[in-house]
Amino acid sequence: MDGAKDDQKEAILSGLAAHIGTEKWFRHWSRRFTYTEGVRFLAEEAKAHWLIDLVASWCPHPALRGEEFIAWKLQVRPDRSAVATADDGNDRVLVTQEIPLTDFPLDEITLYITDNVLLLTSEY
Repeated sequence: MDGAKDDQKEAILSGLAAHIGTEKWFRHWSRRFTYTEGVRFLAEEAKAHWLIDLVASWCPHPALRGEEFIAWKLQVRPDRSAVATADDGNDRVLVTQEIPLTDFPLDEITLYITDNVLLLTSEY
């Protein structure tokens, strides 16, 4: 990995660590949930608004309906493909989506959705 990408990754990780709560919520355009300042920071800095859209696109899926808490994990593979997995917080996988190619700068990220709010794990 080159130095610029390493610097971007470190800047994002440092910025994410600063988000331990939120004072502002943002409504997703689908109106399926709101998300926190930390999630917005991630989307802007990692150019990953698509990740928020991915979560929103799965919200109406029958496997997720009725779940009070969902952990979404994105894992990026060395070949730049990725997998997004939603589980119930107890490692019971509810849905997965393969992503053939991504430029997401982190190796992985986990987001939670509870009470119709998408948030960073540090904001939970």
